Amino acid sequence: MKRVFAYLTRFKRCESGAPMVEFAMVLPLLLVFFALIIEGGRLTWIHQATAAGVRDASRMIARIAPIDACTSGGVGGYSTMATNIVQNRLGGSSIMPVGSTLINVTPTCISRTGTYRVSPASVVEVSAEVRIDYVFGNIFSFFGSGFTSLNTVVSDQSRIFGV
Repeated sequence: MKRVFAYLTRFKRCESGAPMVEFAMVLPLLLVFFALIIEGGRLTWIHQATAAGVRDASRMIARIAPIDACTSGGVGGYSTMATNIVQNRLGGSSIMPVGSTLINVTPTCISRTGTYRVSPASVVEVSAEVRIDYVFGNIFSFFGSGFTSLNTVVSDQSRIFGV
């Protein structure tokens, strides 16, 4: 009995497993921290790629559309071209993070009155709706409800100068 008591006392004083226990306590917080960094970077990257695509599409339409586009039928005919431009920006790079889906790209024409060369001036606005899927969304469920996806709309305007 004395021998068992000595063994338990020695086992109780042993601190060789303390670092492993501390690491096990901190590991979930480290995982969430790294997941937040990666997801934040992906979200920013996808948003910037979408904004660049929308900007390029609105500039391209502004260069090739007629100056009276708003009064002569709008810019709906450029929808396929705008979608291709935004899609190429989103998926054109091999290092682009996965998890973005282009839902809809809509070019619209806006008439603005003012002291322009031609009044009303035609302005093209391209809007893109994008769904961003969270790769590490399930890790966040350790601390509440998990995230699945985020829908966002990015738009840009350019004045039509005409051809």
